[in-house]
Amino acid sequence: QVQLVESGGGLVQPGGSLTLSCAASGNIFSIPAMGWYRQAPGKQRELVASIISGGSTTYADSVKGRFTISRDNAKNTVYLQLNSLKPEDTAIYYCYSKLRITVLQAIRDYWGQGTQVTVSS
Repeated sequence: QVQLVESGGGLVQPGGSLTLSCAASGNIFSIPAMGWYRQAPGKQRELVASIISGGSTTYADSVKGRFTISRDNAKNTVYLQLNSLKPEDTAIYYCYSKLRITVLQAIRDYWGQGTQVTVSS
């Protein structure tokens, strides 16, 4: 079985920083892509950032220049550095991985349980 375990959420003041991490464990052959979504109360889940195994990244316009995504392929872990946080960044942040558990299996999406990020004074 594959598990994604997130950590690093919490309460932070506007302008502050947090680092989220998400480690994938279990029977994993490869992870072509990893990333983060977020969902604020009353809003749809939106893509925050993603990174492929080669290192190319994609960001939502709302977080460009403030958030940085990175991954450690040896540890099957993805990180999200959140800087210059704003109240509108308040949401549950979910990590995801597009991964293959064997060379013959199709790529599937796996999700973490979510971690709350609250930006408030």
